[in-house]
Amino acid sequence: MWSDPIADMLTRIRNAVRARKNEVLIPSSKVKVGIAEVLKREGYIGDFDVIADTRQGQLRVQLKYDKFGQRAIQSIRRESRPGRRYYVGIDAMPTVLDGLGVAIVSTSGGVLSDRECRSRRVGGELLCTVY
Repeated sequence: MWSDPIADMLTRIRNAVRARKNEVLIPSSKVKVGIAEVLKREGYIGDFDVIADTRQGQLRVQLKYDKFGQRAIQSIRRESRPGRRYYVGIDAMPTVLDGLGVAIVSTSGGVLSDRECRSRRVGGELLCTVY
């Protein structure tokens, strides 16, 4: 049993990108699927799907590279941790690399990017930052 399954997901993605893998398998959950949806909408991953099995299912994430082999995800960092939760309001919403990156936030309306949070005027728990 992991103490932080979201950090495990981000570490699996980070390791697979550094190893130039095309896809990575991650144990699935609703929050992880939400994070994958935001990463896909923002253009950091190619696609994802959930593979059903006898337990919780597997989340298969297709990683994205450009024609020169440069990875789309340069850095992916966990911000809120089980020992230190980090909640942000709309006024304190961070901008990652002056808008070139994305902050992923868990809100009452689901998992959203920082841009979507600003447009909806909602805050929440800052899960991770990506650029």
